[in-house]
Parts: sequence; C-alpha cells; structure tokens
Amino acid sequence: MYSPNRFSLVNPSKSPMFYGYVVLVIGSIGIYCSIPGQTIGVSLFTDPVKDALGLSRNQFSNSYMIGTILSSLVIGRAGIWFDKYGARYVAFFAALTLAFSLWLCSWSAHMSNFMKDFLDLDSWMVPFIIMTLLFFMLRFSGQGVLTMASRNMIMIWFDKNRGKVNAISSVAISFGFSSSPLWINYLIEGYSWEGAWQILAVGLLVFSFFVLQLYKNRPEDHGLLPDGAAKAVETDVESLIVGKQFTLKEAKGTRAFWMYGLILAFNSFFITGLTFHVVSIFASEGYPKSDAISIFLPGSVVAVTISTIFNFLSDYVQLKWYLYLMIFGGIIASIGFLYLSTPFGIPLLIAGFGIMGGFFAVLNAIAWPRFYGRNNLGAITGKIMGLLILASALAPPIFSLCFSTFRSYKLLGYLGLAFLLFLVVGSVKANNPQNS
Repeated sequence: MYSPNRFSLVNPSKSPMFYGYVVLVIGSIGIYCSIPGQTIGVSLFTDPVKDALGLSRNQFSNSYMIGTILSSLVIGRAGIWFDKYGARYVAFFAALTLAFSLWLCSWSAHMSNFMKDFLDLDSWMVPFIIMTLLFFMLRFSGQGVLTMASRNMIMIWFDKNRGKVNAISSVAISFGFSSSPLWINYLIEGYSWEGAWQILAVGLLVFSFFVLQLYKNRPEDHGLLPDGAAKAVETDVESLIVGKQFTLKEAKGTRAFWMYGLILAFNSFFITGLTFHVVSIFASEGYPKSDAISIFLPGSVVAVTISTIFNFLSDYVQLKWYLYLMIFGGIIASIGFLYLSTPFGIPLLIAGFGIMGGFFAVLNAIAWPRFYGRNNLGAITGKIMGLLILASALAPPIFSLCFSTFRSYKLLGYLGLAFLLFLVVGSVKANNPQNS
C-alpha cells in the first residue's frame, strides 16, 4: 500500500499549524539550494576552472551552452516523474544528483588529465566533452528538476492564497540569489574552486535528508486541503478540487499555454543575453564597465517590488492583465536597449527588465496551476521549463553572433520589438482555459 509518509518522521496531519507553511519554507530553501546549478552559481567558477582545464573562454562557454540545451530537451521527462512520483522523491533524487554532479565537477581537472593520458590524446576536446556532460547534469538537476519540483510543491499546497504565498517565496529567493555571489566567491577564495564545489556537494547531500523528511506531495494525501481551509475525508477530497485538470496535450492546444510560455521564454532570453554580455553591450555604446554592472541593483529593486505587489493582487486579478504588463515591460526594455546611448536609454532598460523580471516571478508560478489544474502540473511546467532553459542557452551565442557580424547589438532590439508586437496580437484571445 502507498504511504505518503514513507521514510519520513514528520506527519503533516498532526502539525499544530497548517503544514503548507512548512512547505513554503522548505520549498523556498529548495529553490535556493539549486543555485549551484544556476548561471549565477556557475559563473564565478568560469575563470579558475577554464584555466585549470586549459579551455578558452569561448570553449568553456560553448560547453555550458551545449550542456544547457541538452538538459532542456529532457526536462519534460522530469515533469512526468513529478506527476507520477510527487515532489518528495523527485526533489530528493534531484538534490542527490546535484550533489554528485558538484563532486564530479571538483575532480574535472583530474578526470581530464586521466583521460588524456589514457587516450594518449592531448586535445582541448577531452575537457570540453567532460565539462559538457557535467554542465548537463548540473543544469538538469539544479536549474531544472530541483527548482521545478520545489516551486510546484508550494503551488500545490495553496490555492486561494497562492499569490500571497508566492510573494513571500519570491522575495526571499530574490534576496538569496542576489547575495549568493558573495558567499560563493568567499568559498572559492578560501578553499579553491575544487574545495568550494565539494563543500556545496556536502551541503546538497545534507539538504537531501531534509527533503525526504519535510517535502510532502499534496495536502490531500494527508487528509488536508489547500490553504488549510479544513480537513477532508479521503473519499471526498477529489470532489472538492475545482476546475478541469488538463493533460499536457490539452494544455498545448490552448493559446494561453503558448503566449504565456513565449513571453516567459523571451524574458529568459533577453535577461540571460544582457547579463552575459552586459560589459560588451555598454562598451559598444561608450559606457565604462562600472555603468554596465550598476544596472542590476536598481533592476532587482524594481523586480522585487513588482513581484511582491502583483503576487498579492494575483489572487483577485485576471492574469491576462499581467501578461500585457509583462509584454509592455519587454517593449520598454527593447526601446532602452536600442537607445542606450541617449539619456533615457539606461532608465528605460532598467525599468523594462525589472518589470519583466517581476511579472516573470508571478506568472511562472501562478499561471499554470490556475489555468490547467494540479494533476498534470509537472508535465506542463516541465515543458515550459524546457522552453525557458533552451531560450537562456541560445541567448549568449546569438548575442555574440549579432555583435561579431554587425559590430552592434541593435538588431536584437528590433527583433525583440517585432516579437513582442506579435505577442500583443496573439495574446488577445489568450484567456484562462478554465473559463472557455
């Protein structure tokens, strides 16, 4: 017989408070623990690792891109695992896989030298292939599976208060992510890049124990209802779930799936490309490095403010308004990108990507369970996650290709505006599928 509490000493039905708040805390920590598999967690290792492996910056970046693209192609399978096995087991094995990947990364230079000696081949292809495989494991387990399982679990435990809960989680995660470069750099400087990855691996290993104890799949499994409204009799639980439960195939047949998915993917593409090449982008318009780096703090303030306010309001407002506001943010950012050399270019760019980032935090968490139900949430969000990862993987080389070909990044601004105008028209009928 299936036991939702197997291997766990914690029983949500006996919790003195609604267990969803424990899920909120541990799920947010789970997203935070995915940092070693996120771009922000990998970027600080770039210089010391590429030098140790004898790779150029382009070779190291390309291995990261290929590993990321490969992970985007299989992340949908993890969504199916989520629906079948639940957040608890999926996040547990994701944390273990991420820990194992980090440990292997710490030995990447040794593995490269061993394979070169074994194959009698002194070629950059050896470390390149090794890092591509390791980046695939990092991105799949960290940015992909652990993030998806943790976020979906939080959303499943709440319904009417989903926006308020996501506001709390988003603010905590935003500050956690923004501070992560400081302590990661401290680990690298204090213990070397190999030691830093090993310490992170041990941390993930410890966290996997807490996943097994505290992650819980659904409130109904424990005789509870979302939001802690009331306890439910097991036989009555399913009848209390309101709304149609879409399959992935049915969800893909709705316009909302693609319009919301594409604006989220545009955000991933634009922000990743901007972040990766920000110094070069600003230098091409005559700005120093200090000006380029300075845009992220005010942008983060805008994003956190937007996500906090509109997460709370999302419990009462149609998400279609959010979709258009996010598109509007993209248009502002694209105009600022095009006119970066003018006095209003930088403020528009900051405001635009801040608005997009704020609404991204709202829509990426709330839209899918509200539109398509909870039964197949893993498969649906897994497909969206694959789209986002693919967009973020393609951004750096496309930005680079544009600049190397035209000696300017402006073409990307025009293409961005054209794409956003397409979304404006396409989103007119992108209504909530539950109401159709």
